[in-house]
Amino acid sequence: MELKEAVRERRSVRHFKAEPVPHEVILEIMEDVRFVPSWKNTQIVRYYLVEDPALKARFDAGEFCYGFSYNAGTLKRAPQVLILAYQKGVSGHEKDGSDATPKGDDFWEAFDCGIAAQTFCLLAHERGIGTVIQGYFDDAKICEAMGIPEGFSVGAVIPMGYPEEEPKTPVRKEAEELITFM
Repeated sequence: MELKEAVRERRSVRHFKAEPVPHEVILEIMEDVRFVPSWKNTQIVRYYLVEDPALKARFDAGEFCYGFSYNAGTLKRAPQVLILAYQKGVSGHEKDGSDATPKGDDFWEAFDCGIAAQTFCLLAHERGIGTVIQGYFDDAKICEAMGIPEGFSVGAVIPMGYPEEEPKTPVRKEAEELITFM
């Protein structure tokens, strides 16, 4: 699959087959995703794959999404959930902890998480795996439940699996509407 094709075809998938993605396939994705760029090559992102039935049941019940039933329904339909966590206070900061740019405390952390999440999702799509990036969740509660180390937070919750159906492409703006040449 060409990159252009992956970008144009990848959609947020919210309905999945029950079959989980084999670990070998996830490791293939991770072999590529480890090259994702990050601020000053800080490589702050870590991935946690939720498969344990007891923990997955907590995601399915909506325990971590502030009662937002739409996200909870998607989590329930996904055979696996990828948690994208990141090390706080590193990206966008000097070694002494001071801000390296005027963008603020969490700008580069969010930027790095976004690059990592989309790269993972494109690589998954290339292998026939559907994903959706969720951003409305109780990160502290997820970290506690999963034993994610202190100093880390959750940047994205990504339900994943083989798509039950292919979502239609929504209407997109024309390229000329998106760019201004000066």
